Amino acid sequence: MQWNAKNSILPLIASLLSALCPAQTRPIQATIDVSQTGAPISKYIYGQFLEHIGGIVNNNVWAEMLDDRKFYFPITSHPPAEPAGPPWRRTALRHWTPIGADEFVTMDKDHPYTGDHTPLVKLTSSDAHGIQQAGLAVRKGKSYAGRIVLDGAPGTAVKVSLIWGSAASDRQTVAIHKIRSEYRTFPLTFQAQGDSDDARLEIVGSGSSSFHIGAVSLMPADNVQGFRTEVIAALKQLHSGVYRFPGGNFVSAHEWRDAVGDPDKRPPIMDPVWHAVQPNDVGTDEFLTLCHLLDVEPYITVNAGFGDAWSAAELVEYTNGAVTTPMGRWRASNGHPQPYHVKFWGIGNEPWGNYQMGAMALDQYEVKHNLFAKAMRRVDPSIKLIAGGAMPDVMAGADQSRRINGQIVPDYLSKADWSGNLLAHCLDNIDMLSEHYYSSSDMHLDLKTGKKVNIGPQPLVEWERAPATQVRVKYEHYQQYLKLIPGLKAKPVPIAIDEWAYMGGGPNSYKVVPAYDWAFHEMFRHSDLYQLGAFTFATAMISENRTDAVLNPTGLLFKMYREHFGTIPVQVSGDSPQPKPIYPAGGDQPAVNPGSDTYPLDVSAALSDDRRTLTFAVLNPSDSEQQLQLAINGVKLASQGHRWRMAPSSVDATITVGQKPGVEVQEQELTSMPNATAVPPFSVNIYSFAVQ
Repeated sequence: MQWNAKNSILPLIASLLSALCPAQTRPIQATIDVSQTGAPISKYIYGQFLEHIGGIVNNNVWAEMLDDRKFYFPITSHPPAEPAGPPWRRTALRHWTPIGADEFVTMDKDHPYTGDHTPLVKLTSSDAHGIQQAGLAVRKGKSYAGRIVLDGAPGTAVKVSLIWGSAASDRQTVAIHKIRSEYRTFPLTFQAQGDSDDARLEIVGSGSSSFHIGAVSLMPADNVQGFRTEVIAALKQLHSGVYRFPGGNFVSAHEWRDAVGDPDKRPPIMDPVWHAVQPNDVGTDEFLTLCHLLDVEPYITVNAGFGDAWSAAELVEYTNGAVTTPMGRWRASNGHPQPYHVKFWGIGNEPWGNYQMGAMALDQYEVKHNLFAKAMRRVDPSIKLIAGGAMPDVMAGADQSRRINGQIVPDYLSKADWSGNLLAHCLDNIDMLSEHYYSSSDMHLDLKTGKKVNIGPQPLVEWERAPATQVRVKYEHYQQYLKLIPGLKAKPVPIAIDEWAYMGGGPNSYKVVPAYDWAFHEMFRHSDLYQLGAFTFATAMISENRTDAVLNPTGLLFKMYREHFGTIPVQVSGDSPQPKPIYPAGGDQPAVNPGSDTYPLDVSAALSDDRRTLTFAVLNPSDSEQQLQLAINGVKLASQGHRWRMAPSSVDATITVGQKPGVEVQEQELTSMPNATAVPPFSVNIYSFAVQ
C-alpha cells in the first residue's frame, strides 16, 4: 500500500506518543503578564444545578423523612410494582403498609384530601388498625417534628408512634383525641432514644368508626426551613453564585402551580419524565428559600415543553410581581409578600432533543421561544433570558443532527444547527445561550459512522483533558457564528453552561478534580464568552448519608477556587505547547487542544477585583511530578504569600462521610515566590501574593 502526506498515520502516532509520555526532561517555562487582562470571571461560573430526578431534591436536600406522605400509592401489604424506566432515574420509595388486615385500609376517591385518593382506616372495638412506614433513619437524642392531617368521627382517638427498636420502651407516642368530621392538622414531636436506620412511624386508631389520613410529615426538628441542616451547612461553604431549578428534562412536564401553596394540599403526581412519584413539596417558593439560605442568585427554567407562554409569564409575575398583581397576591397569600426579583430565566430545557416532552421542529420552536420571551418580558422587562441551545457538538453527540437532516455533524446554520438558528432568528429575545455537555472518559464520536465507540483506557493527561475539550469546542463553534451572524457582533450573547459534568471517576472520587479544574481554566481563558455555569448536580459537591453530609473532593475544588482564585484573568504563556488533538476536528472535537503552553501542566492566573492580589493556579493532570519555572511580568509582588493545594497520594482517593477523608486542601504560608517549583502528580495548586 502506498502512503502520502494526506493519509499518513505518522502525525497520529506522534500525538499518541506525546500523550503517553508527559514527563518532562527539562523544567517547563511559564510567564504571567499582568499587563494583559481579560473580561472579569463571573461568580456565576461556579453555579449549581438541581433537578427533581431520583432523590436529588426530595431526599438529598429536603429534610422530609417519609416517602409518599400524601399517599399516591394504595396502601396494601403487597408493595406496588416500581414504575417503569431505568433504575438510575428514580429512587425506590418506602411504602406504607396496613397495621391489621388489608381490608381495614381503603383508598377513598370520593373525599380525598389531595390528589386522587386518601386512605380511610376502618376501626373495630377489638383490634388496632392503621398504617406504618419503616426504614427511617433516626439518631439518639435527636428531636423530630412533623404534623398529621386527620378527619374522623367524634370520639375517634389516634396514636402516632416513632419506634426505633424492638423493646416496648423503644418508642414515643403522640395521642390525638380532638378529631372531628373535617380535616385538621395536628403537630407531632418526638425525641429518639436510640440509633436506628430502620425506625418506623405507626399511625393507629381506636374507636368504632373510621378516620382519614390526609397527609403526614416528619423531619429532623433542626431542619432549616424544611431543608437538611447538614446539607445547607456543606453547600453554603461553596458560595456558588447561582442555582438553576427545576430542570432539566423534568421541567418539560412540570406544572409549577401544583408546587406552590399549602404543601399538604399539593397533589402528588407520577412524573412522566423520570417515572417517579413527585410529591411537589419543593416548588418555586422552597427553591427561592434555598437560594436565600445559600446566598446565591436563583435561575428558574420555565416549561417550554408541554408548557405555554401564558403560564411562563404568570410564573414570572408570581416571583417578581407586586402584591397588587394577581400572581403577586397569590404569592403573598402563600406567605411571601415581597417579590423575589429573580433575574435569570431559562426558556425550556434541551428543546432540540426528540426525547423532550413537547419536542417540536426547530422552525416552530423559534416561534415558541419568541412568544415566551415577549410574554415574560411584558411582566418584567429587567429579566435576563437564557435560550436552550445546542451547537454542532451536541447535535452530533446526541445523534439529533442525523435525525433532522441526515448529517452526522450539522453544517452551520443548517436546520439541525439549533444554537446557530436561535442566534440568527431570535437574537433580540436572547441574553444568554444555554449549552450542555457531559464528558465521557472512554467514549469517542466517530465522525464517519456517527457512532460512539469505546476507546478504552487513556493516559491520565488525556483522561483529565476531556471536560476542558468540550469547553474549547464550544468556543470554536461560537467563533464561526460570529462570522456568519452579523447581528451577533453588535450584540454578543454569552454562554451559560448550565449543565455539565464528567461521567467517570466514581462517586466522591478525587480523579475528576483535575478534570474539572482544567475546565475552569478553559472557561477563564474565554471569560468574555463563558459567564454562567450550573454543575450537574449541587449534590455532587457532597458526600452524604441520610443524617450527615460533608464536602467531597469536587466540592473542595469549587470552594477552593471560589475563595482563593482571582476575578480578572491575566495572560499566561509558556514554552511547551499542548499537543495537537488526537482526533480530527469536527462535531465534539476541537481544532486546538485546550490548555496553556505549559504542557503537561495547565496554568491560569487572575488578579483580585481591586488588583491588589495576584493569584495563579497550576494544574498537573499527569501521573508524574513536573518542574515549573515561573516568571511574572508587569508587576512586583510581595515576598510572602499563600498556597492552597490538593495532592492526595492516589488519584482515586475519596471522601466518604463518616470516614477519615482521603483528600484535603493543604494551606501553606510562603516566604518567597516559587520561581522554580516541583508540581506533584495530579495536583491542583493555587498561589496568592499581594501586589506591591
